[in-house]
Amino acid sequence: MSTAIANYGFADVERIDHETRELTYLAAITDALVEEMRRDPDVLVMGEDVQGPFGGAFKVTKGLSEEFGTERVLNMPMAELGFVGAATGMALMGLRPVIEMQFADFITSAFDSIVQYAGTNYYRWKGAVPWVIRAPSDGGLRSGPFHSQNPEAWFVHAPGLKVVAPATPADAKGLMISAIRDNNPVIYFESKPLYRSLKGHVPAGEYLVPIGKAHTARTGDDLSIITYGAMVHQALEAAERLAQEGIEAEVLDLRTLKPLDEEAILAAARKSGKVLVVHSATRLAGLGAEVAALISEQAFEWLDAPIARLGGLDVPVPFSPPLEDAYRPNAEKIYRLALDLARF
Repeated sequence: MSTAIANYGFADVERIDHETRELTYLAAITDALVEEMRRDPDVLVMGEDVQGPFGGAFKVTKGLSEEFGTERVLNMPMAELGFVGAATGMALMGLRPVIEMQFADFITSAFDSIVQYAGTNYYRWKGAVPWVIRAPSDGGLRSGPFHSQNPEAWFVHAPGLKVVAPATPADAKGLMISAIRDNNPVIYFESKPLYRSLKGHVPAGEYLVPIGKAHTARTGDDLSIITYGAMVHQALEAAERLAQEGIEAEVLDLRTLKPLDEEAILAAARKSGKVLVVHSATRLAGLGAEVAALISEQAFEWLDAPIARLGGLDVPVPFSPPLEDAYRPNAEKIYRLALDLARF
């Protein structure tokens, strides 16, 4: 493990409570926050308008200040650079802040606090910074260029950070709890399109999904689709269509973007010999390029076709519905590209 990452804290285990409830993706995140705030008095929430009935831009923190008080649910000014810096100080003193960015797009305002300071602390003087930044990301909601971005590649590139991107309600809870307990700064990307549109069974009580472990969402031998976030569901839809053509596609949900589950990625590539990497973020220099490079370096001899990539176009996210649809990957585009790959 790199010296830029704290090598102590939460163990890579998964604990599953037998009782489950059906929750939305959004409610699963709230459930994780409540679970950890009740368990550990050092966990606190901070961000813009997170207190009271408003409960943040998407209501994830609604009701938390009523249960935990305004000393643990802190409203912040519109100054992301400042309050992320404050959270780093809190973390260095033993607290575990969960910081809400109203939209992932606004994380750029805090870039210096995240990359220059929080991410380098452990490397410089073994100062653990156990905070989590919640970053509501992704488009498809006609919200335009300031509320639809997917900036995960910036933080995957920055040493000292961990980056996760859950695709299901259960993973949303399990990865949030793991992120809070981790002694490193974690950027937690939430897929806004899934907030209220996706429901799933979520274990009650303590439930952890290990950081750094991918999940096979669908098995198949003919080609492998590697993806994360909202695109997992688009890939699964495309895979069902491919099955009607007699093509069985495996869908690998990365879940964690840093550290990548290299073993799972290489196993998927070696199994099928044909790989399509998909993400909502801009294709140019996106995470898919790193996944493709890994496969080409360590599994080239197993490949039966060039690695294919599908991502957003190299333009700001459009407001116009037809233009955003043209910009963004979807099940139809995945299906067509995968079909060409399968027939190569």
